[in-house]
Amino acid sequence: MITVIISRNHDHKINSFEMSGHADAGPHGQDIVCAGASAVSFGTVNAIDTLCNVQLEVDMGDDGGFLRCTVPIGLEEQTYEKVQLLLEAMVVSLTSIAEQYGKHIKIRET
Repeated sequence: MITVIISRNHDHKINSFEMSGHADAGPHGQDIVCAGASAVSFGTVNAIDTLCNVQLEVDMGDDGGFLRCTVPIGLEEQTYEKVQLLLEAMVVSLTSIAEQYGKHIKIRET
């Protein structure tokens, strides 16, 4: 199962997110839950880099079963808000996947 942990600060803004595990919803290369979660998360990281010119702090596991991204401290407010909007869109997309495939992906917020 893929576990997604969204970490928020006291203002309910996203500080970081972490994805770990494997969906095991199909054979390797044909797992639509894994493909969807990966596309959403990596697409968000790439969108933040390209559209906001912000590089999240990224930590990845060697086997592809782990991703942690942290929002850098000290961003200009307008840029920070754009990053937050993209991260919130990611949460909405991952939640949609979890609603359909809850046996394979769980989302938790801290």
